[in-house]
Amino acid sequence: MARYHIETYGCTSNRGESREIERRLRDAGHYRVDGAEEADVAILNTCTVVEKTERNMLRRAEELADETADLFITGCMALAQGEEFDRADVDGQVLHWDEVPEAVTNGECPTTTPDAEPILDGVVGILPIARGCMSDCSYCITKQATGKIDSPSIEENVEKARALIHAGAKEIRITGQDTGVYGWDEGDRKLHRLLEAICEIDGDFRVRVGMANPKGVHGIREELAAVFAEYDELYDFLHAPVQSGSDDVLGDMRRQHQVAEYVEVVETFDDYLDYWTLSTDFIVGFPTETDRDHEQSMALLRETRPEKINVTRFSKRPGTDAAEMKGLGGTVKKERSKEMSAVKRDLVADAYADMVGEVREDVLVVEEGTADSVKCRDSAYRQLIVQNASDYGIAPGDFVDLEVTAHETMYAFGKPR
Repeated sequence: MARYHIETYGCTSNRGESREIERRLRDAGHYRVDGAEEADVAILNTCTVVEKTERNMLRRAEELADETADLFITGCMALAQGEEFDRADVDGQVLHWDEVPEAVTNGECPTTTPDAEPILDGVVGILPIARGCMSDCSYCITKQATGKIDSPSIEENVEKARALIHAGAKEIRITGQDTGVYGWDEGDRKLHRLLEAICEIDGDFRVRVGMANPKGVHGIREELAAVFAEYDELYDFLHAPVQSGSDDVLGDMRRQHQVAEYVEVVETFDDYLDYWTLSTDFIVGFPTETDRDHEQSMALLRETRPEKINVTRFSKRPGTDAAEMKGLGGTVKKERSKEMSAVKRDLVADAYADMVGEVREDVLVVEEGTADSVKCRDSAYRQLIVQNASDYGIAPGDFVDLEVTAHETMYAFGKPR
């Protein structure tokens, strides 16, 4: 869990994005503090309306970088002129706003409260299926708050999902510290059976599976991939955080899986699914990471080509074993992060570029965007934006067929057919 400080500059759109960042951070168990000096991480949502504003943003970024351990920079200037922060040698990571919540976690599992209950947010239903995990990662403070996995029954979770759907949910987001180990406390890995049961509920809806560590998925990879292939209700999307391409570093992280197991999971889903999204996380600059270890991570990134990638510079969490290790210098972490982030942008942009000219059917309109736009998700959970949505009479909860007309790095544009 992290203490965060957030500052927002500019228009209503930026303020709305900051609110969404904060909502996701709170859902993950993080909490806000007033002042960067008290925070583990600082978030700067920037504006770039005039040159004077740009200078102010650079100055404020430099100040925040000096006041806190980690700085994440997003917003208009970050996305349009991110190189300016590099030129000014600001020790911060430039990210799309949608990537900030995951980056703040520092590779940790999300945290839910002991009494976590389903939440309906617009047409999105949040369904925590279990609490805790089976891992003991050396860098993660979340485990201290959550303990071992505690899995309610399939029947109980299905009833919660059914209630969300009856209340109007069109997208069910299954969450947990590690969804892949659901049922391990009872000696039975059963995520695939839970997904089957949820998909059998009457109604038109989609299901997105939240973070599942490679070790938990590996043992049921065939069963899980088969369920994804069978049910259209499931987004063909898997978030399996590998964290490093080096088995030595994974051992020091106490991640339980090895690189080969992660690759086998990816290959299995490739065998079962023609079109799907692989999401993963990398921690760069872990205290024991050598140049060769980093090169192995870069090679794994290029080999498996995930379409959604969270790159996080390692930072120490108090009370964890990794906090006692002698860390790498900030310059080393910054350069490795910069190199990996550049490849990440190319991979994600290539994935969205390949969609242009194609038609995506039964795309779910998930939420309103800015300036009369809506945000949609296709069958692989890739994001499409429809502009001038009111002209087409579409709103959150609708299913539409879209022709992909253009793309940006992190999303594509679609036009209803």
